[in-house]
Amino acid sequence: MSSFGAERNAPDADNSLTRTLPALDLLSHSDFTRLHPTGSHPERPERIQALLDALPCEVTSRRASVEELTACHDPGYVETVAAFSSSGRTGYLDPDTVCTPTSYELARLAAGTAIEAVERSGFALGRPPGHHALPDRAMGFCLFNNVAVAARFAQRELGLSRVAIFDWDVHHGNGTQDMFWNDASVLFVSLHRWPFYPGSGGPGEGNATTVNVPLSAGAGDAAYVAAMEATVEPAIRSFEPDLLIVSAGFDAAAGDPLGGMLVTAEGFRELASRAGRLCGRVACVLEGGYNVETLPDLVRATVDGLAPEAPAPR
Repeated sequence: MSSFGAERNAPDADNSLTRTLPALDLLSHSDFTRLHPTGSHPERPERIQALLDALPCEVTSRRASVEELTACHDPGYVETVAAFSSSGRTGYLDPDTVCTPTSYELARLAAGTAIEAVERSGFALGRPPGHHALPDRAMGFCLFNNVAVAARFAQRELGLSRVAIFDWDVHHGNGTQDMFWNDASVLFVSLHRWPFYPGSGGPGEGNATTVNVPLSAGAGDAAYVAAMEATVEPAIRSFEPDLLIVSAGFDAAAGDPLGGMLVTAEGFRELASRAGRLCGRVACVLEGGYNVETLPDLVRATVDGLAPEAPAPR
């Protein structure tokens, strides 16, 4: 496969990303920078353009099939998105979620890139995000639930029966939670701001394989690491997953226009380093993160934290 930005971003011996690329392939496509145009919406093509400009990503053209999508979504809903796109109109499927003539195509590519990330233990850098998408409707910028589709693929096609999903996006992954609430083969663990959009994931909400860790506005590195140590790490270790998928949202970062949290690049490196030691097979899927200036450094820090030679968590 070819890569984006290889000449412009030729790594030198001191580039931390150089050490980590063999362990975690960065997967993306130029279509993410031009399809599903959303204007001034926070979830816009410039997010991925910033990543492609800064990081050497391998090209993936993997699109999820209808059958792969309907492993998680109602067939009627998938058809609704397809029909809206084919109508040639641009509009909203919910108050926050844009659908354009190219949205169905791009959403299939986003889900397919997540599938390839699971196959290759890579990092899917696509859009739109997915963790709010419900079985039967769009929500919160999300059309199809990329992580859920990838998890089902891993179980069905790769024989990875026990899948853990760790969601550190600032918003609760309500769509992912709903899809796996009654499924003992999938553990869902979420670190998120609460109370906050979408209003779910509050104290006491969960079950044997659904673990929510609500954090107060303004939480930073120390609060996130404490939550990892106290709750996230024990839950995932106890589950003993065959695969860990990280719903890697970066809107909890300091300076994000939507998040109201204070996590630094070093904080994300630490989260990733701890997560990487919980399972022998890890993949990441981009969710939120709307400061296009800082997003590349946050992704780079996460990749660096997942490197095999990363220092042990403090």
